[in-house]
Amino acid sequence: MVTDIFMKCALEEAEAGLQEGGIPIGSVLVRDGRIIGRGRNRRVQDDDPVLHAEIDCLRNAGRIGSYAECTLYSTPMPCYLCAGAAVQFGIGKVVAGESANFAGAREFLESHGVEVLDLDLDVCKEMMGTFIEQHPDLWYEDIGEL
Repeated sequence: MVTDIFMKCALEEAEAGLQEGGIPIGSVLVRDGRIIGRGRNRRVQDDDPVLHAEIDCLRNAGRIGSYAECTLYSTPMPCYLCAGAAVQFGIGKVVAGESANFAGAREFLESHGVEVLDLDLDVCKEMMGTFIEQHPDLWYEDIGEL
């Protein structure tokens, strides 16, 4: 059961992406207790190799000045591309739904002073695990391991 309202919203984005034929990864950006950006992985839908959920989320948040007081939520642990964006913009905290299916760039984030919390949620693990099983070609393309 997901009790974190912001992770629930990230999961909604992931589910919407899956319904669109994409990779089920969702993200939200939170500042001052409210969502200022939402996004989902749109690589397949938009034929865009860098439109990961976190990047889509940041784009949708728009220019906000300082990101230091923001928390970035993502259904899996962010990859190096998305972790790099978090570090570049000075995002203070990243909350991941899981890292069992994909370890992501946790050490990179932490080495740059970003606080990382892995919620280890079954719903996130199951969604991603099922997708990887059913669409390994899309998944390995997404993480650059084709």
